[in-house]
Amino acid sequence: MENQTRLNKALSMMGLCSRRDADELIKAGKILVNNKQIIECGVKISPGDCVFYDGKSYNFSKNLVKKIWLYYKPRGLVTTHKDEKNRPTVFDDLKEKINMRVVSAGRLDLSSEGLLLITNDNDFVKFAENPKSNLERRYRVRLFGIPDEKMISELNKGVEIERIRYGPIKVKILERPLGKNCWIDCSLREGKNRELRNVFAHFGLLVNKLIRYKYGPYDLGSLCAGQVLESEMFSNI
Repeated sequence: MENQTRLNKALSMMGLCSRRDADELIKAGKILVNNKQIIECGVKISPGDCVFYDGKSYNFSKNLVKKIWLYYKPRGLVTTHKDEKNRPTVFDDLKEKINMRVVSAGRLDLSSEGLLLITNDNDFVKFAENPKSNLERRYRVRLFGIPDEKMISELNKGVEIERIRYGPIKVKILERPLGKNCWIDCSLREGKNRELRNVFAHFGLLVNKLIRYKYGPYDLGSLCAGQVLESEMFSNI
């Protein structure tokens, strides 16, 4: 039947777990559909079927209510569901704040803070992380060292470092430098791993604080570290 969905995908769509975890739960006999224990991963279910898991029942619908939250990620958290070093994660912090399985659009490294987009919509994540979507990311960055006009001009054109091409980064000095530290505003439209840290290190400058405050149409606003706020899911991005 065309309306049917594989059970592992349905569990993920309902925000109960990832597809990989769903397969393990099904094999362990921990999932019931319409009061029948399911142990085969290939089973499909239909809209309106009742799924029972972890003491609760859920009615499956293919019409997922897509949600998004703005989250101020504090420093010291890893942006992953499971960390091999057992460090505290973003999703550990969000367990008591959002009552469903969610994912993040983009990441911030351990030492960075600021805006993370949290959602139950995997399609939005794919869109938001795709460089072709051209969504602007903006950051307030504190540097140990002061960028000169030549460096700012090079960054605005994009640079290549160790065979990795980084797209244009627009840099604006926010205040008159005091001592050896300088606050700047950075705007870019791609999200390579540790991009700003790597680029400034190439020019001999150290990023000692990084705060993302904007991602596409979403803004950190007045959120403080650790706070989360449900927002509107924009349909035109």
